[in-house]
Amino acid sequence: MAEGVDPDAENVNSVLAQEFSELLHILSGQSPAVIIELCHLMPCDAGWNSNPASSSPSTEHIKAMLEYFRGANSADCSNFLQSMCLLCENIPMHLESRLMSVAGYETSVCEHSSASPPDGKSSSLPSEQLIKRPRIDYWIQYIAAVMHLLQRRWERLSERLVRGVQLENVWVSLRTANRVRDRPDQTPGSADKGGKTPESDGDYGSMDSRVTLETFLQECTGKVTVLLGPAGSGKSLLMSCLGQQWAHELGPIPSSYLFVLLEFRQLNVLTHSLSLSELLFRHYVPLKEGDHEKEAIVDYLLSNPEQSCWVLDGYDEFHSKLAKQEVHRELLDPEKPLPVADLISGLLNRQLLPGCTVLVTCRVRDVLDLEGKADKVGQLLGWECHEIKEYVDSFFGEKGHSANRALGVQAAEVLLSNRHLLGMSSLPALCNICCIYLEHLLLEHTDQGKMWIAEERGRETRRTAGGKEEKGVQQCPGARRGEEGSRGGRKKQGGGSEDMMTDGTNSRAQLPLTHAQIPSTLTQVYLSVLDTFLNRDPDPRGSNDELNTMRLPQGILTQHRSELCELSQLAWTGFEDSKILFMEEDISQEALEFSIRTGLFLQVELRHEDGMLVNSYCFTHLTLQEFLAALRIMTSADVSDTQLKKRFSLRTRWTTKSDQRTVFTDSLHLFVCGLASPYCTPALVQLARAPGGTGGQSWVQKRQNLVLKLLKNLCHSNTLTGPKILELCHCVQESQNHQIAQQVLGARPTLELRNIRLLPNDIDALAFVVNSVGDNGIGLDFGACTMESECLDVLPRCQYIQYLGFRRRKYDDKFAEKLSSILPKLTSLRKLEFCGTSLTATGAASLASALPSCPDVTEINLSDNNLKDDGIKHIADIFTKQPKLVLVKLGRNNSSLGAVDYLIGKMSSFSNIQEVHAELQSSVQVSIVFSGGREQTNEVSKLLCLSCCGLLPTHLERVWRSLGTAPDLTSLDLSSNQLGSSGLRKLLDFLPHLRSIQEIDASNNGIGKERVGMLAGALCSHNNLTHIHISDGDGEQVILKFCHDKRDDKQQKKMFRINNSSLPPSIMTTLCKRLVQCRSHLELDLSHSLLSDKAIEDLLKVLPKMKSLQRLNVSHSFESTTAALMLLRCLTVSERVTAVELRPQTASFIQFDSVKAEQASCRLTHCSLKGDNVQRLLEILLQGPQLSVLDLSSNQLEDEGVKHVVDCLQKLKITRYVNLSNNGLTQEGMMDVANTLCTYNNVSGVEISLEAEERCLVWFTQNNCVKSLSVRDSSLERGHLVRLAEIVSISPGLTTLEFKNNLLQLDWIEDFVKLLNSYQRDFSISIEERWIRSEEAVTLLCRCLHVSSNIQTIRVHNTTLHLFLKKSTELQNQKPFTSSDGCADLTPRIATEKICLWNCAVQGYHLASMKSIISRCPLLTDLDFSHNSLGVEGAEFLCSVLPLLPNITSLSICSKETSVTVVEKLSEALLQAAAIQCLTLSGHVISDTGAQILSRTLSRLRSLNLSHCQWSASGGLQLIKALGECVCLEGLCLDCLWLNEESRTCLAKVLRKINSIRSLKLNKISTEMGPSQAIGVLDLLAATEGLTRAQEIELEGWRMADRGIEELTRLLPAWKELRKIRLSKNLISDQLGVVLLEALNSCTHLEELHLPSNSLGNLTAARMALVLPSLTHITVLDISENRIGYEGSVSLSKAIMCMKNLTKINLTSVGTSELCPVAASLAHCPVLQDVGLGWNNCGDKVAVELARVMPLCQKLMRIDLESNAVSVSGAEALAGALESCPALQLIRLWRNNVSSTEACRLSLRERRLNFSST
Repeated sequence: MAEGVDPDAENVNSVLAQEFSELLHILSGQSPAVIIELCHLMPCDAGWNSNPASSSPSTEHIKAMLEYFRGANSADCSNFLQSMCLLCENIPMHLESRLMSVAGYETSVCEHSSASPPDGKSSSLPSEQLIKRPRIDYWIQYIAAVMHLLQRRWERLSERLVRGVQLENVWVSLRTANRVRDRPDQTPGSADKGGKTPESDGDYGSMDSRVTLETFLQECTGKVTVLLGPAGSGKSLLMSCLGQQWAHELGPIPSSYLFVLLEFRQLNVLTHSLSLSELLFRHYVPLKEGDHEKEAIVDYLLSNPEQSCWVLDGYDEFHSKLAKQEVHRELLDPEKPLPVADLISGLLNRQLLPGCTVLVTCRVRDVLDLEGKADKVGQLLGWECHEIKEYVDSFFGEKGHSANRALGVQAAEVLLSNRHLLGMSSLPALCNICCIYLEHLLLEHTDQGKMWIAEERGRETRRTAGGKEEKGVQQCPGARRGEEGSRGGRKKQGGGSEDMMTDGTNSRAQLPLTHAQIPSTLTQVYLSVLDTFLNRDPDPRGSNDELNTMRLPQGILTQHRSELCELSQLAWTGFEDSKILFMEEDISQEALEFSIRTGLFLQVELRHEDGMLVNSYCFTHLTLQEFLAALRIMTSADVSDTQLKKRFSLRTRWTTKSDQRTVFTDSLHLFVCGLASPYCTPALVQLARAPGGTGGQSWVQKRQNLVLKLLKNLCHSNTLTGPKILELCHCVQESQNHQIAQQVLGARPTLELRNIRLLPNDIDALAFVVNSVGDNGIGLDFGACTMESECLDVLPRCQYIQYLGFRRRKYDDKFAEKLSSILPKLTSLRKLEFCGTSLTATGAASLASALPSCPDVTEINLSDNNLKDDGIKHIADIFTKQPKLVLVKLGRNNSSLGAVDYLIGKMSSFSNIQEVHAELQSSVQVSIVFSGGREQTNEVSKLLCLSCCGLLPTHLERVWRSLGTAPDLTSLDLSSNQLGSSGLRKLLDFLPHLRSIQEIDASNNGIGKERVGMLAGALCSHNNLTHIHISDGDGEQVILKFCHDKRDDKQQKKMFRINNSSLPPSIMTTLCKRLVQCRSHLELDLSHSLLSDKAIEDLLKVLPKMKSLQRLNVSHSFESTTAALMLLRCLTVSERVTAVELRPQTASFIQFDSVKAEQASCRLTHCSLKGDNVQRLLEILLQGPQLSVLDLSSNQLEDEGVKHVVDCLQKLKITRYVNLSNNGLTQEGMMDVANTLCTYNNVSGVEISLEAEERCLVWFTQNNCVKSLSVRDSSLERGHLVRLAEIVSISPGLTTLEFKNNLLQLDWIEDFVKLLNSYQRDFSISIEERWIRSEEAVTLLCRCLHVSSNIQTIRVHNTTLHLFLKKSTELQNQKPFTSSDGCADLTPRIATEKICLWNCAVQGYHLASMKSIISRCPLLTDLDFSHNSLGVEGAEFLCSVLPLLPNITSLSICSKETSVTVVEKLSEALLQAAAIQCLTLSGHVISDTGAQILSRTLSRLRSLNLSHCQWSASGGLQLIKALGECVCLEGLCLDCLWLNEESRTCLAKVLRKINSIRSLKLNKISTEMGPSQAIGVLDLLAATEGLTRAQEIELEGWRMADRGIEELTRLLPAWKELRKIRLSKNLISDQLGVVLLEALNSCTHLEELHLPSNSLGNLTAARMALVLPSLTHITVLDISENRIGYEGSVSLSKAIMCMKNLTKINLTSVGTSELCPVAASLAHCPVLQDVGLGWNNCGDKVAVELARVMPLCQKLMRIDLESNAVSVSGAEALAGALESCPALQLIRLWRNNVSSTEACRLSLRERRLNFSST
């Protein structure tokens, strides 16, 4: 070093001579001005010329100058060297120091006379250069102080190391450094490093590049370098070693640099802002010199930042994390006080001392904070087995005694055999702890060892006491972080003399340790470590238990409970606060001394902000603090369950910026899980028990159960990534709970561990979990994982692996060879994947040699490797040795046709191969499918795929030869080759040899147009060839399908499909002529192939000769109306046509029968039928057969075209209907259509709607029947009604008229009714208009009655007026009404018998105007004002009217009146109306007075409805008692009434008394709850026994259950006339449902069966299949909200097929979505009108089946499919079927899998599809 050199000891000229080469190199890099300035120091005659400035100095000139001064006198030479140091840049520090020292120091260069050149010129140096020398001296002095500090630091550390630290023996794995792109490279130039040119950084991209730490640090100068490593890996120790090497002028850091070693844990103390100077001189190496010297040093540092190296150790412990800086940043002011984090950030971001060397150490997870800052990143690698063994040998061989070395051998054996100890020992610090533990374990193994330990404790106690006051006790930074064993260090405690060692071991028997004494989990290891440290206390204060098992001695815990509790509390508090350093005030003095004495604590020296040194303490290692914190959690109620749940989470090995990182190692949850195992319970109970007490057992077990519950919850999570699943396995292993291990795999048949670095410990944890599943097996997918070969050694411990997958390019032949060595041990293996690796034929040979040892393997995947042909052959050769193989994949392996040919040969020779799939171009695939492991069947299938193999026609011969020995080939794929037409011909010629072939794919082979004729001929000539598909859409498609059916050729169906192709006339002619020869039933599919007019003409010419043609599909094959009409001519050219459906650019087909068709259906839609086209259409139709349906909707016919069509209806002889909808019809055209009712006798009905849904249908019948006219939404005028009335007048059969929403006015309706009245015929009329409500409804009713005396019934229902006109003969026999004054009333009488105003918002005061009109209705028998708000005014109106109606027999006043006056007044009026026999007072409130009056009127009634009424208990009882007098009662409805026990008993008596009842409705009657309820229900039910004339029984909501149903089944056989029964919500079980059906079998007149909301199932449905067919009158079936299931739906479908009178079926929510059988059976119900299949989760299959059935159910009006799983596809099918179902009014599709956009589109297309909730 410079400070050790004596200037007088060296000659200045000799130094110049020694450094001549280096000086020449430095001067060659200087500017010409500097060289010229130095030349001025020489005499003029010594220069290279008289005017040196005239030319640039060359190397020769510089060399000459140096030669001159080497021989000059000492003064001149010294002057030259001084000037050179002052003027030149980039002189290495060590060289500059030497030159300045030997040259001497002069206050002024000018003082040396010899320095002046002979010419008298003086050298003019800059003033700033004159102070350079003092700065250098201060700088050198400060460097010396730092060196002294680091040397002392290392001396203290080295005393405690087991062996020396050598950077060349420490291995580092290189990682990719993510640098900011525009960040300048601050690497110093060659001059800065003594001429050494740095090499460029390598971007390694992974952790697979290994170098030594010495090599890694070689090129770190001038850069930001990051060294990663876990806690305990030795980072701090290595940084101290690096500083020691620098201090001895060794290592990669030049000794001329300032070496600044800062620890982040020390920086955490600095809370105030400080400058760079304060950081150096107050908190690093304090200086006693004044501010001038400090300024000089800082000034030199700022001028030469590249001559400093900053080592920032332990960033993971830094409390203030670095913020991300902007790319464009300014330099920081070094004199300005800044927070420590800003100073560190400035160094890393080159804002402070740009160009300096920065070396940061941290853990892997913290490297993200340094992203964009680091130039170089490396990670310390853990110790391998040989390094661990070397350390153990050093540890135990330190004393040099042979017995101790023998102990070390045994310790090494134990350590290397235990996975947890071995895993810990990969980190030097933990390896030291393991050695301490093993030393204790092995010595305690014998009694002599215990004695030796006791003596050693005494020695250590004395040593500790003697060294307490020495500074040397303070640990190095590495030791302070729990890394005293890092890279080979341990405390020299228990040293002892060799004599004592000999005495203590000579007689000791070296007995092997038992399995129980070796820890089986990491937690048990730490428990044992804790025991070891506790046993190091030289003051045991009690007897020590014998260590004969692994269990922690209870005596140790008992005697140290207080200390452990305080330490665990401290550990937990520190864990919560992320605190690892503790001050003396944080812990009691006793606990502190105990912790130091046992080695649980290490002493750490801290420097406060004021510069004072204080002592602090930390646990020996971070994991030890975490373990003690876990002990606190499991033993103290101070830690709540909430706190435990908060801290209980799985760590992930995928580091992200959002991670909540702490200083700890994330081991707490592992220890908590381990402490939850039964092994740890006794120890926890000892710690949790209160001093002197016995409690704690139940609390500990409760806390353990909570941990296990949290583990179970994680097992059931479906969001865990691969790293977290692996961590979960570690937790479960710690818990040693096999049941939880099974739950880990419960929902995970395969554990996907992607992109993780795996260690043997990980595989060991997986083995614990995998082995819990038993024979069920599990899969392990190691996709992109980094795995060392040692992991494979552990893998066989997983006994039940069924799937094993490897995907990573780093896996090569060597890895495969290692894998091959363990495969025979994986006896459960079923599937092996080795994909995306670097496997070659060599590795394949290794695997092929091992796989036969795995006989149960069914699948092998070696895709995406580099096997080539040889490798594939290696694998193919083992096919015969693997009897259970199912699939082998060998794609993307650089193979050729040779390998494929080899595989085909294997297929021919090995019958077990079912499929060979080869694609050698584009997406390369090679796979082989076997029959092994599959259930053997009679049908053998073999598939050969040679797609994308570049096959030419000449190659086919080679293929045929290979296939000659494989006659059982079923599928052949030759697609995407180059076969052409000649290849196709060769293929067709070879067909007879393929006796078992089922499908051939010859697509994308460049086959020409001649393919159509060739394939058509082949279809006719080869009996087995049944399907040909040709398409030119997305690529050429040619597919041949075969069927080896032995049926008669004529019965076999064949199809020729040519889609998306051009069909010119020539090809069409050739195709049809070839197909004429086909004898089998044929379907010709020409869809999506545009047909020209000439092609259609040629098709029609050949069509009559194609006798086998069954269906011609021309969908999307024509565009014009002309083409459609040409195709329609098939009706005239072929007598076999049964259906024609033509629609341009959509689905179109022609259906044929085998013989002449009697009728045909014709649908020609969405064409432009105007002018001549209409005439041409009619000509074709008149020449064709009789039509059942003619659909001409959406053809732009307008009024004129429609008139042409309706004028020809008589000649067309249509049997069902004509659809003329959506043709632009107006009111004038409507009249033409309506006129058909009077011009054609066979027209039965006309439906017209002109607005939102334009609809025009003409219905036909073959029998004389009632005719109907329906006009909706047509905006009619008065004149239109008059014309319609005229049509009615001349249409004798037209009796039913319906008008809805036609904007009719009251006067028009009145005139229309008047005209109809004049015809003196029967009419049924309904008129719906929105304004028919309230007072207008009453007015309209009165006006109609006024103008028509023949109205028999008039009813206003909501907004619809219903009239029934019929001429009355009884009116003529009526006598004139006589008023009260005796005068006869000659006002005309009205024949009306029924007047109804139902739910039309009528108020009581509206009725006053009806009094006069009602008084003219002497025949009135029925008056209904239900569901209005009559009030008292209405009641008074009825009181005034009823006396005027002598023939009134029925009065209905259903309401929700709250006034009791209404019933009271009505009751008074009823006393006067003696003729009333039917009374309905539903929904009223009946007072006791009203009940008393009403009771007097009941005796004469034949029907009574008091449902939903409210009364008191006494009033209700009075009314029910009065029912007993109704001896003629036939109808009784008491729905939704509340009956107490007395009323219920009374009702039962009444029912027993009255036997005349035909209709009994007792739905939802509420009774008192209690034990007597069931008895009361049974009593009521038994009371109905005598109702033998009953036709309608409704008992909904009785909840009668089994006993009630048994009673009911006893009664049913007596009800022979029963027509309707309702038993909803009666808890009918499936078994009792069977009994009920048997009983109903006797009710042969039954029409309605309602059984919803029960518990019926498959048994009941099966009985229905037997019973319901015999009940031939059933029209309504409701079994909703039961659990029928699929089997039940099949049974039910059998019943439905026999129910020919069924009109309504409701199967809502029946417990199965598989209702296709039910949907199909509906086709057998010809009068079906309403179908309910909602809330069943039915899918498209059911919708499609309904679409097929809908046209067959001609009377179907409504389908409910709400809340199912119908998608757009199913809705499309329903919409298409609606075109053939004009009578169907609504399909509900609310709550299905149809988006709102699609629903809107479908609704616009077909308005009868309803997607809304209403």
